[in-house]
Amino acid sequence: MRDLSKAMAHLQRHESSWQQRPLLSFGEFLQEVVQNPERVIRDVYQVYTDMVQAHICEGVDEYNGDPESINYLSYDCNRLFAEGSDRPFFADRLFANRFMRHVESLAVGAQQNKIYIFDGPHGSGKSTFLNNLLQKFEAYANTLEGARYEVIWRLPQPDIALGTLPLPTSFVEKVMQLLQDEERSVLKGGMNPGIVEPDQERWLNIPCPSHDNPILMIPKDVRPQFFDELFGNDAFKWRLHAEKQFEWLFRDEPCTICTSLYEALLRQYKDPEKVMECVFARPYIFNRRQGEGVSVFNPGDKPARDNVIRNDYIQPCLDALFTGSRPVHYVYSRYAKTNNGIHALMDIKSHNTGRLMELHNIISDGVHKVGDIEERVNSLLFALMNPEDKKVLTDLQALSDRIEYINIPYVLDLKTEVDIYRAVFGRHIEESFLPRVLHNFARVIIATRLTPHSEAMREWIKEPEHYQLYCDKDLLLLKMEIFTGYIPPWLDGKDVERFTAKRRRKIILDSEKDGWDGLSGRDSIKMFNEFYTLYGREDKLIDMTMLGVFFRKYCKEDPDFLPKGFLDSLLRMYNYTVLQEVKESLYYYNKEQITRDISNYIFAVNFEPGSSAVCTYTGDRLEVGEAFYQQVESRLLVSESEAADFRNSIQKSYTTVALPQEIIRDNRAIDETSLFQQLHDRYIHTLKTKVLEPFIDNENFRRAVKDFDLEDFKTYDRKIQNDVTFMIDNLQRKYGYSRQGAKGICSYVIDNNLTRVFNQD
Repeated sequence: MRDLSKAMAHLQRHESSWQQRPLLSFGEFLQEVVQNPERVIRDVYQVYTDMVQAHICEGVDEYNGDPESINYLSYDCNRLFAEGSDRPFFADRLFANRFMRHVESLAVGAQQNKIYIFDGPHGSGKSTFLNNLLQKFEAYANTLEGARYEVIWRLPQPDIALGTLPLPTSFVEKVMQLLQDEERSVLKGGMNPGIVEPDQERWLNIPCPSHDNPILMIPKDVRPQFFDELFGNDAFKWRLHAEKQFEWLFRDEPCTICTSLYEALLRQYKDPEKVMECVFARPYIFNRRQGEGVSVFNPGDKPARDNVIRNDYIQPCLDALFTGSRPVHYVYSRYAKTNNGIHALMDIKSHNTGRLMELHNIISDGVHKVGDIEERVNSLLFALMNPEDKKVLTDLQALSDRIEYINIPYVLDLKTEVDIYRAVFGRHIEESFLPRVLHNFARVIIATRLTPHSEAMREWIKEPEHYQLYCDKDLLLLKMEIFTGYIPPWLDGKDVERFTAKRRRKIILDSEKDGWDGLSGRDSIKMFNEFYTLYGREDKLIDMTMLGVFFRKYCKEDPDFLPKGFLDSLLRMYNYTVLQEVKESLYYYNKEQITRDISNYIFAVNFEPGSSAVCTYTGDRLEVGEAFYQQVESRLLVSESEAADFRNSIQKSYTTVALPQEIIRDNRAIDETSLFQQLHDRYIHTLKTKVLEPFIDNENFRRAVKDFDLEDFKTYDRKIQNDVTFMIDNLQRKYGYSRQGAKGICSYVIDNNLTRVFNQD
């Protein structure tokens, strides 16, 4: 027989093994409260926000320090919605910011009872989102980091008690002993070892069906003084009384069953301290499949015939224990099973319409009637809804202020759309595309989801035709860039200055109208599959020509498929972008020489033509004259007619600002002045603009690009080999091109003569 002991030993390391620990007495529970107050005394809102924050790190602002920032951050939501899920959900930047605002509002505390409805069109991924969110919540709540406790009442078995209860030892003495025992052993992770279990057959354990936190068993009127003594003068005591998230500790009452048990035991013992000896604690275990802590209802799930749940074993025991006194009714509803948990409705239709109606009283008053008993419910209520189902709520006007909508439209962030393609078809698909073409496919898909006219965009960009080389007339391409959190470099400085915080908020708010029409998530995956099957080959990379041919077929079938001229604008923006990348990759310069040229020029404009001077900043002897000026001015794109005025303006800036204020007063070097930086940027821009000119009409250079990595490449002269190799290496290093992609994009730029198209000569 094979020895299985080692394999079975792994069960001891099961992550939920801590849940199987013996019960904690109330005194030991208080010890846990003192050691880990923020973890042990949390309501469902705090656990939910802690869970989200444990999975999503702080957002990233790519323009940190921008005074016009609106805190529109990039959040990585993959750990929460994608990792470990059978069907990952990809949150775009717009939804991620919307979702985090929802979470942050709950983290503040003092929440009203609300139902949070995630609203979106068919195929937007609502069900996948909620299922993955609940999966992570359930897993987190069943770990040490997400653990909470619920009440267990321990009473003697009725055949032993004979209607009376034995008095336990002093409650106060036991609590004081536990709180002062510093040498008491602690399990790994901070869990206490619990108590020595008495003979189980002598005791009846009665769980609270509403999963009340044991701290609520402290009578409400003495809780402030109790907490003052429990926490002494530590920092948490101040937070407990000051922060809204802990208000529930002073406000909430235990469930009706726990209240009845407390009162019945108090009548027996005549001493609250003795009653608390019957209160024990155990981890609140979440199990969606059993409806404990998390309960999800689909529209087709038929309602239970009887909403009242009873226990045929516990109730007779309670009747026997409290004979002759006020009876304790152990009855509750299904809502109690998700008290301090999550109650979710998948789509408000069919049977879920009735369930939403039932939630009316719970949402408004936080109570539910179970027969004659009033049951308190404090659950996190979620629902999914399609736009056409909102008519259900027209009959529930009283609920209007209790509903908070969180929109989940179709993806509007092109990075997220591409992530979906990678997840569905595999990351290897990128190897079949020239760089940026895959993202342009996503841009076309997203264009079908955007409203063509945006008041916010038109109020910002007064003359859209000014950007016709880089953008479409409806500014959809610019809008997509803003949605990804990116400010494109081709925007004029004046429009960048006009991109104020107010305008940014207006544009992001305008996104609430987008993503409700157009191609759904399922449609886009189907269309990408068709495109990739048609053009994906090993011997040739997918380019913009293929993309244009593919989508123009749909435009012919449906003239409203895309805004008119969008594909042409997309191609122009692509051409402009790759042209800049190729120029940047071919461009290299002598930084030291450029610094000398500009420093000498700034110094020379202070002298009359024909004079000779030694530059203070470089030590070079300068022969000041037209020949000297024009050598630098040609690289600053200063025409002959503008030269005199340009030199005067440079001289004025130097003598009034650069020299007296920055160099003399602030002790800056010449190359640290604002005047130098202005001329330097202009100088560099000109060099990059003209970098391809020597190669455009050079047939050898054109052929060398096509022959790169082939044997014939070695036949070209050394300079051409060096230039081509330098350009392709830079494209790989700076922009992530593959070797084949870099070669292909260089040929594309040269063959299509993009330098002349964009008037860069």
